[in-house]
Amino acid sequence: MARREDHHHDRPVPNGWFGVAWSKDLIPGQVLPLHVFGEDMVLFRTRSGAARVLDAFCPHLGAHLGEGGRVMGDTIRCPFHGWQYDGETGRCVSIPYCDRVPERAEVRPWAVDEKNGMIFLWHHAEQKPPDWEIPQLSEIGDPEWAEPRTFEMEIPVHVQELHENNNDPVHFTFVHRNVNLTTKADITYAPDGREYRVVTEHDSETPMGTFRIRLIRDSYGIGQTTLRTVGIPNAGLLMFSSTVPVERDRTHMRWLLTATNNMIDVAGEEFMTGLTEGVKQDLRIWTNKVNRAKPVFCEADHDLVEFRRWTRQFYSDSDSDSESDRDSDCGNERG
Repeated sequence: MARREDHHHDRPVPNGWFGVAWSKDLIPGQVLPLHVFGEDMVLFRTRSGAARVLDAFCPHLGAHLGEGGRVMGDTIRCPFHGWQYDGETGRCVSIPYCDRVPERAEVRPWAVDEKNGMIFLWHHAEQKPPDWEIPQLSEIGDPEWAEPRTFEMEIPVHVQELHENNNDPVHFTFVHRNVNLTTKADITYAPDGREYRVVTEHDSETPMGTFRIRLIRDSYGIGQTTLRTVGIPNAGLLMFSSTVPVERDRTHMRWLLTATNNMIDVAGEEFMTGLTEGVKQDLRIWTNKVNRAKPVFCEADHDLVEFRRWTRQFYSDSDSDSESDRDSDCGNERG
């Protein structure tokens, strides 16, 4: 019997840094409601310029701070009774009609970082603090690189599905009809375990000549990936992908795309269009597939298996499908 509920295994939300907004979309004094990780929050930028995120609901009478809340200096003021909450600590620092602030008058603050034109939020199921940093991309802001273009899409699938593509070269042949990318990938995992790199090579004819191109994908946790092309002298292309779980099975994807100024008119537009059109080819698969708790892998799926084992470190919930493949071998059922 083929019923989705009988075959689909629900993964939990992983731990790590996740991009929740573009920096350009949040000016000082602006307040936005935010829903990610299955939770409601408020995102705002203080008058001093810092991006802050707090749990959404005022502990007083439950008003949503993102729906009518107002920035006051480094605090956000509740739209219902004017209680003010510090953006960094979540503590109530002022009640306009009462001198004494109750001890329990606070909301949860979330760890925020802002890099590469995005605002990132740290999620940990056990509310542990961040234990690794988001990389700063040298290309962003470099005068030799074009102004980045942005692209975003919401996809009804778990966030891990999107990142698994990097370790699945066979799907490029059947989904994207690109045989060049089915060559053996060189995959290395960083000593700290948080990052891994996938490198593939192919010959490419360009208006600048024929070159041996290396595609270098660097992933940081389950949430961020860079794709760089290397091989054309003094020229380059970059895609930075950041994904955030909205719910367990709903992901918002944000891409930043750019190229060196000497490449933008030669191949940059084709690079950007190829990537944005390519992800739409994946969409039909992602939207209709299930996540099997114990998929049947073959011997050639070694890279996929290693990726799933690597993802275990980002889950606090032992019920994640990455736990179920701990003692399985290729060719048998595993998770």
